[in-house]
Amino acid sequence: MRRAARPVNEGDAEHFDEDAGHGTPLARAITGPLLFVFILGDVLGAGIYALVGVIAGEVGGAVWVPLLLALVMALLTATSYAELVTKYPRAGGAAVFAQRAYRTPLISFLVGFSMLAAGVTSAAGLALAFSGDYLAAFVDVPTVPAALVFLLLVGLLNARGIKESVRANVVMTVVEVTGLVLVVVLAGIVLGRGDGTLGRVVEFDQSRSPALAVLAAALLAYYSFVGFETSANVAEEVTNVRTVYPRALFGALLTAGAVYVLVGLAVSVVLPAGELAASSGPLLAVVSAADVGVPPRLFSLIALVAVANGALLTMIMASRLTYGMASEGLLPRPFARVLPRRRTPWVAIVATTAVAMALCVTGSLSALAETVVLLLLVVFISTNIAVLVLRRDAVEHHHFRAPTVFPILALVTCVALLTQQSAATWLRAALLLAVGVVLYAVSRRRSTRTDAESPRAQ
Repeated sequence: MRRAARPVNEGDAEHFDEDAGHGTPLARAITGPLLFVFILGDVLGAGIYALVGVIAGEVGGAVWVPLLLALVMALLTATSYAELVTKYPRAGGAAVFAQRAYRTPLISFLVGFSMLAAGVTSAAGLALAFSGDYLAAFVDVPTVPAALVFLLLVGLLNARGIKESVRANVVMTVVEVTGLVLVVVLAGIVLGRGDGTLGRVVEFDQSRSPALAVLAAALLAYYSFVGFETSANVAEEVTNVRTVYPRALFGALLTAGAVYVLVGLAVSVVLPAGELAASSGPLLAVVSAADVGVPPRLFSLIALVAVANGALLTMIMASRLTYGMASEGLLPRPFARVLPRRRTPWVAIVATTAVAMALCVTGSLSALAETVVLLLLVVFISTNIAVLVLRRDAVEHHHFRAPTVFPILALVTCVALLTQQSAATWLRAALLLAVGVVLYAVSRRRSTRTDAESPRAQ
């Protein structure tokens, strides 16, 4: 039964009338199926199209094993997100959780800024990937200008509306899943005609122990599962979020994991690990090796769609996170302005798109990708700690509750991943966070006390 509308205390997420959409200026237009596809599309991004070869270089033919381990790692942190999102269904995600848990604006800002920086940096990297060799298969244009135009188009779609953006995601997700299914089917054809080698799926790199090989490869495979965290930033736009969100989150991750494991098995059946590792487009190499008449350009087009879908969903996250932080008083209030008719956070969209464009000009694809991973691990550590701290904050409504051991195990996995980052990556991330601290100090100095301390943060 729908609850009667009542005054909203912005500090208490449980006062939302989720069905009516009261308590938020954003449109509640994301249903359960749309949210499932949103998360699935974000997880099934460009990573699997590029990283399978690198994983094979680390582990050998048993590519599916580290992919399965990475799925378990991702699910552990996902349980923390499921609990916090259903407990506090607000845009802003990790920044909102940190604000409630630590009650320190600077910490909340740094967590939110890490997420924001990771999202915008990822979108910039995806724009460069979109405009590189994949696009060159169709048209020869300079990479950076093409990336800027691409980001502008993504920004316009984002501003048009969340429903339009998520519906576009549905189409693109179907295309990228089709590409991955095609790889699995082609592997079956190759195996059926006697050209494949099934035994390679249990072969490990002989230069190290299998356990170390799997761990090293799992650290790479983990990148293919990140993206689920972006869904926390559209919580205010999900209908019946407390029931819908956990189902969509875990369903999407398990679906992505199943697809990844099948792809891992397929690539090893068709090609040896050395050939996969030597290719910058390992799935395209598998399609070519199958030699069943699939045009290479067709698969390149599928890869372009996969990259474009990842960029769109990442920019949706970044703009909603900016909006949520502004609503919490962690960024200047103008970033929370919403288009009257479209009900999309237009100032946040303009700002995040502009920053992504700037990063395209100043950063290489490899440098941007490495920085994204480290920044997200900082966010995940904060969220896994926050879910434990906020257990003392009881709310009236029912919400998902993760077993206590899951956030603890998630923290262990995040710390393990942090230890594998290079010094150069740590330096780049530190510089980005230093810029965030400066921006925060400037914002606090220029803002009034009311702007700095939103009622939501109290």
